[in-house]
Amino acid sequence: MNRQSQAAVLFLLGAALLHAGTTDLYLRYVKAGLRPLLLASGAILIVTALATAWYEHRRTKAKTQRKQEQQEHAQQQLEQREQEQQTADAETPAASEHVHAEHVHAEHVHAEHVHAEHAHPETRVSWLLILPLLALILVAPPALGSYSATRTGTALQEPLAYPALPATDPLPLSVVDYAGRAVYDHGRTLTGREVRLTGFVALDHDGTPYLVRMALNCCAADAQPVKVGLTGDIPPVLQPDTWLTITGTYTPRTTHDPVNNGPIPFIKVTTATPTPVPRDPYDESWNN
Repeated sequence: MNRQSQAAVLFLLGAALLHAGTTDLYLRYVKAGLRPLLLASGAILIVTALATAWYEHRRTKAKTQRKQEQQEHAQQQLEQREQEQQTADAETPAASEHVHAEHVHAEHVHAEHVHAEHAHPETRVSWLLILPLLALILVAPPALGSYSATRTGTALQEPLAYPALPATDPLPLSVVDYAGRAVYDHGRTLTGREVRLTGFVALDHDGTPYLVRMALNCCAADAQPVKVGLTGDIPPVLQPDTWLTITGTYTPRTTHDPVNNGPIPFIKVTTATPTPVPRDPYDESWNN
């Protein structure tokens, strides 16, 4: 892959990053706080690609000029030798043979030079690097769902503090916030309150339904689930990866995650309503 091709790949990568950063697509890969860095990276790649293309254009132009000058010089030498050969033919046979030998040698050197320029064709397998870029631009990957959640242990961590909750009824909470208060604060700030949670459904191997939100530390590659068990007025049929808005109350019931033995609290459901996938499917509140 030559420099111009490398510049094209860099430009496509930068354009893909800018496309993801100026739309909600980037939320499928990284947390929202990294958006400025993503946009800056895309801009830097595009500037680098343009600078590389400009430099390579100047380099190629200069190389072409030098090659043309060398060819003109070689042609002049050949014409000069032909004239010398014609002059030698009129003089002695020995001189004619000497000039002819030099002429043949010059043509041989010129042929070797041309062959060397075309002896190493560029490999085409490097163009496969474009496939991930096309996938990034053309295919929007789904957010991690129940498959990952049921195969990864809960990532619930003890909160550093428990801020006062507003008097809103029902009280909107993140899955991470509810789980942390329910397990480590033993529900003291939740007792007597009706809360509302949003997440997707996951079923463990025993069929126990969980409301889950994948928590991000940096990007989707390190996403881990935080799970809340469902009890109470649960819909009779629950499909994995269905997004629900749950309204319910705190219950002291807890269980242990079968994957890593981490704590999983429950919520007593009063209503469960299907909801569209949110703009940001990941929960970042666990490490903010």
